[in-house]
Amino acid sequence: MQLETIFTMDAASIKFGPGSTREVGEDMANFGCKRVMVCTDPIVAKLEPVQITMDALKKAGVEAVLYDQSRTEPTDISIKHAIAFAKDGNFDGYVAVGGGSSIDTCKMANLYATYPSDDLLEYVNAPVGKATPIPGALKPLVAIPTTAGTGSETTGVAVFDLTELHVKTAVSQKKLRPHLGIIDSDNTRTLPPMVAAGSALDVICHAVESLTNIRYNSRPAAESSASRPSYQGSNPVSDVWAKRAVELVGQNIVRAMEDSSDDEAREAMMLASTFAGIGFGNAGVQLPHAMSYPVSGMVREYIPEGYPKDHAIIPHGMAVIINAPAAFRFGAPANPKLHLEMAELMGADITGASDEDAGDLLAGATIDLMKKVGVPNGLAAIGFTEDDLDDLVKGAAAQHRITKLAPRKFDENDLRDMFKDAMRYW
Repeated sequence: MQLETIFTMDAASIKFGPGSTREVGEDMANFGCKRVMVCTDPIVAKLEPVQITMDALKKAGVEAVLYDQSRTEPTDISIKHAIAFAKDGNFDGYVAVGGGSSIDTCKMANLYATYPSDDLLEYVNAPVGKATPIPGALKPLVAIPTTAGTGSETTGVAVFDLTELHVKTAVSQKKLRPHLGIIDSDNTRTLPPMVAAGSALDVICHAVESLTNIRYNSRPAAESSASRPSYQGSNPVSDVWAKRAVELVGQNIVRAMEDSSDDEAREAMMLASTFAGIGFGNAGVQLPHAMSYPVSGMVREYIPEGYPKDHAIIPHGMAVIINAPAAFRFGAPANPKLHLEMAELMGADITGASDEDAGDLLAGATIDLMKKVGVPNGLAAIGFTEDDLDDLVKGAAAQHRITKLAPRKFDENDLRDMFKDAMRYW
């Protein structure tokens, strides 16, 4: 088997700084857009970032049509609704305002309105979907995040729940990446604490997973440039972005949660999210994310504080971080020194630590962070029991695009052990 010798580095254009949302009208006009769909959710639609966006577009002479039905943790049903709106609207551009859910919904609306298909799984990753390559360029899309977490403004990935299978799946192709991400820390001032925590912990996982997954030159070579995956494995450039993201979160997450007026901490968290997005958008993520998808998809009654009460939800960042300590313990033997470095960046004392301590130290640093920000104590605290293990394992095993980046080879028994470990931590 010939191994890969090449990696690529792609990222969305980024505009960063307080107040930068006010320039979105000029940005869309510069893209040549005349009529755009503004995609958000019912809660964010009532907040200042959306009003600023609509005013800026109007001022620039761009017709803006508001779509405010994006679902927190989108499903195939909610995605189809947004696609229908986009098709009917005959838009030449798109603006997403909100968390990763709104941004991913907007990406999918742009994709399927531009290159329609009767099958929602047309461009979805195999083995769940057909993985058909996106045939050409998409309409201009500007993403304006209102959370510091998903990094979706920098990536070519859109994730949603496939309701029939009770599992998340995704489209992951470079052409899906937004044309511009506007990173405005003013937009995170009103985040409820648990929303801020969930999104921030997603940043940690993005960064640590992309750093500790297999190296880009350890996987099979791509058959062609076009077939090289977006998630390529850890590499020297992604490493730089991801390490800095871990540092920034460790230094600022508690400050940003405890005091929404701490502009410096909130700005640092937005920067960390963007850095991690650039890192994992090219290197990929692995086991914690793969394990999170069935967790989110199998939610029954759990609703965290600060989220809409109209449907049960396990937010993406929470689902990922709850599985992370178990996955980090499993992966550490593949590269103990790197896992020790991650633990130290997250605040652990690694003085005198041996390679055998790496997994426990990184898991412990992650658990300490979970305690500080009030994340539930494992899967049992959000409604799961060991009776769910078979379905959890099945759902995680299906996430081939990311499980193949895991630092160690594993089988379904290993996944079962990791889910059992994640049931309760303290």
